Amino acid sequence: MNDLGLVSIITPSYNCAKFICDTIESILAQTYQNWELLITDDCSTDNSRDVISEYCKKDSRIRLLCLSENSGAGTARNNSIKEAKGRFIAFCDSDDRWYPEKLERQLKFMTEKDCGMSYSSYMTCDENGEPMGIVVCRHSETLSSLRRDDKIGCLTVIYDTEKVGKIYMPTLRKRQDWAMKLKVLQKCNVAFGIKEPLAYYRLRENSISHNKRALVKYNIAVYQEIFGWSKIKSTLYFLFAFMPTYIVKKAGLKYINQ
Repeated sequence: MNDLGLVSIITPSYNCAKFICDTIESILAQTYQNWELLITDDCSTDNSRDVISEYCKKDSRIRLLCLSENSGAGTARNNSIKEAKGRFIAFCDSDDRWYPEKLERQLKFMTEKDCGMSYSSYMTCDENGEPMGIVVCRHSETLSSLRRDDKIGCLTVIYDTEKVGKIYMPTLRKRQDWAMKLKVLQKCNVAFGIKEPLAYYRLRENSISHNKRALVKYNIAVYQEIFGWSKIKSTLYFLFAFMPTYIVKKAGLKYINQ
């Protein structure tokens, strides 16, 4: 395909030495090669930085950035976004993987749709990388639909800075990726999805996203941060709009993966 511009891939890193090689190798294998990989390490205590540094020596498109104190995935991502030089901003966490054709397929799709943000379905896998199921995306999402529940996997998101500008994540400790997607949709109104899976999301027992109950207060905080709602209005919207939508989504995914 034609070169549509540089893609800046945003990757936060924290104690990811066990998985980061798979992540980087999946990016090196992309059929679309005009990319830079910006990995910000959030004060890992394992040998993540050493592993990443070896890749930096082999490929100049890979850069390792380091935070001076542990600040969370949102801050790490923002640090990489700040350094990004690409027209397109894409996201891949340090334990996830992409299909080789992800960038090529998605950039072509964005050109055809003339859209500011795109995403795709994705596979789930266990800690050992064994496939477990699939999360099927919807054809499109609007600000209204996405605020009722985050139905877009961050590892599949690409947004176009020429259409929406450079969008950062709010300074929330958790759920900041959902908040960022809402901010993008405030600029472009609609995002479009590719039904075929283009990435693997690794399910880990101790991950932040695995503990859904602990995320409730952060879901409510997103409404306060992005829409300026009161805590009461945010809580009511979460209970009577978010939760019913979330329950229906989970039931649908369970059916698909049976």
